[in-house]
Amino acid sequence: MPKKDSYPEFLKEDFNKLFEGINLGDVQRHFLRSRWLDQVLWMEGKANFSRDRYYWLRITTIVGGVILPTLVSLNINSTLQVNDRVKNVIIWSTFSLSQVVAISAAIEEFFHYGERWRHYRRTVESLKSQGWQFSQLTGPYSNYKSHNEAFNIFASNVEDIIQRDVEIYATQVVKEKKEEEPSQEK
Repeated sequence: MPKKDSYPEFLKEDFNKLFEGINLGDVQRHFLRSRWLDQVLWMEGKANFSRDRYYWLRITTIVGGVILPTLVSLNINSTLQVNDRVKNVIIWSTFSLSQVVAISAAIEEFFHYGERWRHYRRTVESLKSQGWQFSQLTGPYSNYKSHNEAFNIFASNVEDIIQRDVEIYATQVVKEKKEEEPSQEK
């Protein structure tokens, strides 16, 4: 069974091999590794972390939300002839599960893991696309004869993507805080 970190390691190894085959200077290779690849690996990790948290919280909320009505519908006080111990287990199970569902939904609402996952996934896929297009001199780099000629445009495109990522992320966080402030004063 492959390790959990095998995909990031594969990406790092694969792109480093690709970089070796591209005719670039040391400073340009440094940018590829320290800026572009570092961001790709970091965002890949953040996207996966957020996706895993989102799925876990959503599945917990959904499954618990489906089970709860069943437990409540047992109506143990009038319908079932069970001993006090069984009643207590059902009552406490219902209470506990309702708390788990509420906490799970509240954590997802607070951290917005689903939104974070989609945000990081879009950004990392955009960065990867730029990397592949640059390596193949396709897309916005198709008019260049060499990687050296296309490098400044590539670096500029990478920085634009990273800047856009920062602006969108900061705007979402600031927006949430601004929306919360007026309601706290009431």
